[in-house]
Amino acid sequence: METESPFVPRPPRPIGRKAAKAKRGATSSNDCVQLLEQIAKSATLRIERDLKRDEMDKAREEAFALQQQMAQEKDIEDREMKIMAMDTSHMSPETKAYWKLRRRDVMRKKLFNDDGPSNTDWLNDENH
Repeated sequence: METESPFVPRPPRPIGRKAAKAKRGATSSNDCVQLLEQIAKSATLRIERDLKRDEMDKAREEAFALQQQMAQEKDIEDREMKIMAMDTSHMSPETKAYWKLRRRDVMRKKLFNDDGPSNTDWLNDENH
């Protein structure tokens, strides 16, 4: 009694609209999570890169400021050396007086404003 059944197996039914929307929502939320994680990671990397760049810029600015300061100090030193080396033997008395005052100013600056010992250190001495 084996007879073939008149029913032919049908192909599976296509997915319905509600099921398709639910399936898309489930996969898209997972995709969204991955996308948000990727955005957060790239934002973190960008912030780290910006911080490193800021540190490098600050270091360059400090080095440039130090170089400018050294160049300015050298320029001042060169001008003072020219003042001290000025030959006044062929100058008029007024010009000689001017250069004598300039030399005195340079000497005063070197003696009293330099980082060397001050002439008032004896006031801070414990014996007095």
